[in-house]
Amino acid sequence: MTSAALVGGVALGAWLGGRHVLARQAAAVRAVIGKPLGEQPPYADRVWRKRYEGEPVELVLLGDSIAAGLGAERRKDTLGGRLARGLAKQTRRPVRLRTVAVVGSESSALPDQLVALPLTYRPDVAVVVVGGNDVTHRVPVGESVRHLVETVEALRARGAEVVVGTCPDLGALQHVPQPLRGLGSRVSRQLAEAQRDAATAAGARAVSLRHVAGPFFVTNPDEMFSLDRFHPSGLGYKRTAQAMLPSVLHALGQHDELPFGHHAPLRSLLLLALPAGWVSARR
Repeated sequence: MTSAALVGGVALGAWLGGRHVLARQAAAVRAVIGKPLGEQPPYADRVWRKRYEGEPVELVLLGDSIAAGLGAERRKDTLGGRLARGLAKQTRRPVRLRTVAVVGSESSALPDQLVALPLTYRPDVAVVVVGGNDVTHRVPVGESVRHLVETVEALRARGAEVVVGTCPDLGALQHVPQPLRGLGSRVSRQLAEAQRDAATAAGARAVSLRHVAGPFFVTNPDEMFSLDRFHPSGLGYKRTAQAMLPSVLHALGQHDELPFGHHAPLRSLLLLALPAGWVSARR
């Protein structure tokens, strides 16, 4: 056997061995995700802050277990409950929350979640958080993004403003062993960037959860994560909702500017760059 063949054989063996280790680690991680919490998050759908006057703001959440609120112990601590309360406080209007997000969903489940909405339902703002399960199940980025774009377009066709929370950085899961954690971090960041670009091009606002909420989970994991060490705790959802709220308010015309980690629809950015009067002159 030549030295080149020997090196090649060792490299192939290491590659195959590495794939085996990753597959074994991923299977072990998937086996325990959410188990201490069950699969049913607190039911938070209701009209929040009824004491405020006016028609309720219609808020709908789609996506995975984070959008559904798995890990929160009380309905007011779910992502939907936190967003609804924060939105009501800022707008001084009641907020009617509807959640069609399902624990364990990949991006391919978004069309079915849309089907769960009545045909006559017209949300004011829709929040979509999805992607983590796409990474753990090795769904191609292009396939994930395609389902997301189709969902954004369908929601906008209903007249909704859309806010997409991009895939969290799975590198924050410090108890996940290496090399799986490093690979998960890289792939989740790639998906998040693709989600951001595709969502804003489709007319949605995108919030980089890695940037706006991720640091809290890295520096304070015991407080930010729930019992299963994968899903946010009540405090984790509080931080996540606070981080996402500027884009939700911006979608409703309540904020003029977006902070770091928030991205406006591409069409809005193009219009801002055009000379004054250009749009009306083109009509």
